[in-house]
Amino acid sequence: MDPILNPYSPGAGSPPPELVGRDPVLEQARILLGRVRLGRPEKSLLLTGLRGVGKTVLLNEIRRTAEGQGYRTVAIEALESKPLAELLIPYLKQLLFDLDRMAGAGAKVRKGLGVLRSFIGSIRVTVSDVTFGLDIDPEPGAADSGDLEIDLPKLFVAIAEAAKDKGTAVALFIDQVQYFSHKELGALVVSLHRIQQEQLPLVFVGAGLPILPGMAGEAKSYAERLLSFPDIGALSAADAAKALEAPAAAAGVTYERKAIAEIYRLTQGYPYFLQEWGYQAWNLAPASPISLEIVERATPVVLQRLDANFFRVRFDRLTPSEKSYLRAMAELGSGPYRTGEIAEVLGVKVTSLGPVRAKLIRKGMVYSPAHGEMAFTVPLFDEFMRRAMPDRVQRRGEQRGGKAK
Repeated sequence: MDPILNPYSPGAGSPPPELVGRDPVLEQARILLGRVRLGRPEKSLLLTGLRGVGKTVLLNEIRRTAEGQGYRTVAIEALESKPLAELLIPYLKQLLFDLDRMAGAGAKVRKGLGVLRSFIGSIRVTVSDVTFGLDIDPEPGAADSGDLEIDLPKLFVAIAEAAKDKGTAVALFIDQVQYFSHKELGALVVSLHRIQQEQLPLVFVGAGLPILPGMAGEAKSYAERLLSFPDIGALSAADAAKALEAPAAAAGVTYERKAIAEIYRLTQGYPYFLQEWGYQAWNLAPASPISLEIVERATPVVLQRLDANFFRVRFDRLTPSEKSYLRAMAELGSGPYRTGEIAEVLGVKVTSLGPVRAKLIRKGMVYSPAHGEMAFTVPLFDEFMRRAMPDRVQRRGEQRGGKAK
């Protein structure tokens, strides 16, 4: 069939042609936005889930809802290499400029710009003034201590007060929150606490890996009272079928039931993989309906694409010891995996694996779903590891030429 008319959209953050199975989260976000707009307290949202489940798509959808309700929005993607403060500054500067252009008094906005100027000076940003420079005097004694947990709440309050003064509200969207340090996440939680105490119109909606609830709780014990952590998982069989069939039906194309069942078996309902299989099956099918045979022909093409892009980009960032750890996990099946079993596969003591496990967690490759357990953050990564490293893991004794006991 014509690839130009292909309705599927495999890609990072690409909106699917049919957003299914996420209505409860979208309704939760709608209520949050509506209540905060009216000055009523409500928990902000931190979407958590494995890679490829559509968290970024949901963030963008919630952002559109916020803009439809009159919010001024800021959308940021956290980076491993950039501190939270430096990420925020250019976006908050632009937000305040936008507020300043709105009709009405501007004293609160000018104060907000002064607080932002103080904040910039306090963190000693060593980048171009073209990016962060503000031709305005700093606000004395505001957000200038150099301590992020003290300064960031004051900056958030100043911005929220400026928005309230202009009769609007602010929604801050941050993706990849797991890259924040313990101190940064703590400062963000403290800021949200202060905003809620003051009943100011500022909402936070974030997204990241399943480690986030634990990280937030460790940063500040009261985080669970300020944040809701919706778990964004794989789609049910019914929702997965709808995600495949509805876009095809709009183009007059159908699937055989066995084809749908096979795609669900292969993808386990993960949205990104559904789009990949749907995309390749469409391109290979000569006409409607898309059959089981077409899906079977599409599978090696999909796996080659996933291995070369989705999986390989993560694999290539790993050290040899990290690859061995992940290959040992894959040796045990689909997981979750007991840390003792991983150590047994490698032929080492559990205590010796702490450093490599910590590095893999920081890189966002694994997380701990329960005490003493590990799991991949990337769906189907166990299958990829067995393809990428087809030889069974050698125990450390065998690698040294000795005999493993």
